[in-house]
Amino acid sequence: MLKDNTIQVFEHSFLPIEGKFEQRHFVALSKLNALHQYQYFDLKHNGILFKQFVGVIQVDGLTIEILPKIDKYETENELAKQKWQRALIEMLRVTRKLKVQQVGEANVRKQQIHLLDIYFEWFLNEVQLLIHHGLIKQYYKETSNVKALKGKLEFAGHISKNLVHKERFYTKHQVYDKDHLVHQVLNIALTIVEKCTKGNYLYSKCKTVQLDFPEVKSIHVNETTFTKLPNNRKTAPYETALAIARLIILNYAPNISSGNEKMLALLFDMNSLWEEYVLVRLKQSAKDDVRVYGQDSKPFWKNITIRPDIVIEKGEGDDKETFIIDTKWKNIDYSEPSTQDLRQMYVYNEYWDSKKAMLLYPSNETKEIKEGDFVPFENNKHACSLGKVSIFNKATETLNENIGKEILGWFSAVEYKNS
Repeated sequence: MLKDNTIQVFEHSFLPIEGKFEQRHFVALSKLNALHQYQYFDLKHNGILFKQFVGVIQVDGLTIEILPKIDKYETENELAKQKWQRALIEMLRVTRKLKVQQVGEANVRKQQIHLLDIYFEWFLNEVQLLIHHGLIKQYYKETSNVKALKGKLEFAGHISKNLVHKERFYTKHQVYDKDHLVHQVLNIALTIVEKCTKGNYLYSKCKTVQLDFPEVKSIHVNETTFTKLPNNRKTAPYETALAIARLIILNYAPNISSGNEKMLALLFDMNSLWEEYVLVRLKQSAKDDVRVYGQDSKPFWKNITIRPDIVIEKGEGDDKETFIIDTKWKNIDYSEPSTQDLRQMYVYNEYWDSKKAMLLYPSNETKEIKEGDFVPFENNKHACSLGKVSIFNKATETLNENIGKEILGWFSAVEYKNS
């Protein structure tokens, strides 16, 4: 069962102001939406209409989990929500936005947990691991009053501060200890986790980690702070913990505008997540002579570039064949692709010298694509097809792990790995 302070909704659904979702939550989310250029949802007079962003929002004690869904006619019961929550977690795991193995199995069995629990436990486990292996010390410069002259004497500050205390020296000097930027950033993230897990099974674990963590200065952290973090052999073990800390800190919005709401939003554009998920599955399935690329762009006009979602290449030189895939996170079972999408595929074929392109959609049923399903454009130089692939294994209601093999198999010239 869900906890009393948790609501699960689907993308593109409407959440009215009633029950657990109160006016104060609506006001807080409206401020969050304004902070992010109104991209997360549309505000209505009596509630919120979600867009294509999925993930989790915690605001003023209420957790709202936004789940993906491709079929608007699918029944929105608890079983459907559990299925899509598992699907979202698996997609985040496959695309390396989440390390689900870090979640305690006992806690999963005891209660249904949400994405924030998973990210928080992942972060706490990473920090515990760092503490176990020994936290690093670093040199940093400090300006302060000391009893022995060391470093550089700050003459103006020394005169103003030590007229009475003749035995002290106001200096800028180097210090070698654990109170440095890396630990200060992790400490801020630990403080946020503590605030967001009160009443949660993770709260005591967070307090234990904080007790084992060294006392460090409290600093203000923003996007620029993370560009100043050292990147060397000593800090390499901190990479994962700092990546999660960055996600937590930059998405935490205390006292948004003039209110007192404390808010944390971890949201993902489902269009981008679907693209990344398909790309990873294709790379996992391709043989050595098949290359799969994402983010492959070419100049188009002036400073404008064009970029298909996925490019597949087979062979070399004159024998090389190229195929294009553009992913679309929407159900197209009852409609046709837009003219704009088809024009895009035509241009991609031209620029990448590709013979076959595909608009790839998620579906409840996989429609097998054959050679004749690639419909040629009027120039007869290249063709395009609509691919509809089931993201679930019907027998287990889990994500279809063979999705990459099925898609590669549709391009007759592309071989793929055997199971």
